[in-house]
Amino acid sequence: MPCKTIAVANQKGGTGKTATTLSLGVPLARLGKRVLLVDTDPQGDLTKSLGWKAPDSLETTLADHLAAVIAGEPLTPAEGILSHREGVDLMPANIELAGMEMAVFMAMSREQVLNMWASPLKGAYDYIIAPTLGIIPVNAFVAADSVLIPVSAEYLPASGMAGLLKTVERVRRQINPALEVEGVLVTLFDSRNNLAKEVEATVREQYG
Repeated sequence: MPCKTIAVANQKGGTGKTATTLSLGVPLARLGKRVLLVDTDPQGDLTKSLGWKAPDSLETTLADHLAAVIAGEPLTPAEGILSHREGVDLMPANIELAGMEMAVFMAMSREQVLNMWASPLKGAYDYIIAPTLGIIPVNAFVAADSVLIPVSAEYLPASGMAGLLKTVERVRRQINPALEVEGVLVTLFDSRNNLAKEVEATVREQYG
């Protein structure tokens, strides 16, 4: 089957993007799928969650690949990919990614930088999954087939969701017409909590 690329996105922190990525990627690997997880957070939360506790010590990370794409320098797309015992591969991130914001912003075809790195890898994987925040979301939407939106059940999501969906629609209209919304996933849900129930009801009413 062709590789499917999923961006796990929400403009707010603490909505469960990293946990959702792991909870989707590891079971797919256990089903025999070839899965690449891409950490796009300068704090390296996904990298740390998979056991690499000192991401700043890693020799090659996503920042190196983005820098190579921008500079037109040769760097094998798979260089630096780490294999985990759960069966998933990881392109790690660390604090160097924070320094890429201006470089990405100034790059020609800046929305395509992540896609230019990821495209050669698609033949080796069934799924590429990336939680997105900071400088990466539009890049991830350009590279993705679909967007999965985790929404924390701890706050009413209407305003943040509206902004995110506007970004998705703009990318679909201008750059990636095939981009779809995979779905909205309510996270951190406690059925005993009235606010959580209200959030779920709001999400279902507004977004189906």
